[in-house]
Amino acid sequence: MKWVTRESVRVDRVSSSWLILGFADPEAEILYVPGDQVLAVAERENAIPFDVPGVEMGHHGEKCSFEAILEKYGPNDPALARVGMIVRGADTKDKDATPESRGLDALANGFKKLMLAEGYDDRESIRRQWRMYNAFYVFCGGDPAKAPEPK
Repeated sequence: MKWVTRESVRVDRVSSSWLILGFADPEAEILYVPGDQVLAVAERENAIPFDVPGVEMGHHGEKCSFEAILEKYGPNDPALARVGMIVRGADTKDKDATPESRGLDALANGFKKLMLAEGYDDRESIRRQWRMYNAFYVFCGGDPAKAPEPK
């Protein structure tokens, strides 16, 4: 499947890309485009849009895009659900959703600044943060053997 989201990734788009490529759809192709082009690209490419307003794989109520993707595309894994709560806190106004959420928010902002300063693209940003999400997964009770290799 193809997926599409906004470029200049941060918490929810990084974690969702990790979830998609690592657990839900390992053969996926993810496109990162300007925000105002996501829906047009989704239609043209027959891609699933995520983390943009008004789409199924976006924020709904207090839940973030990561949680919407996890609910629909699985797997049913309590450790991933816990990671989703951490992401929710880091990506929404509920910064205290979990004790780890503020730390993830700080790390994500630091990675974004590094991305801009060092000139690397969204895929490189995700690759650099991949092990951090693996660490959260294992911290949340996930099997280290199931922690996916960076793509």
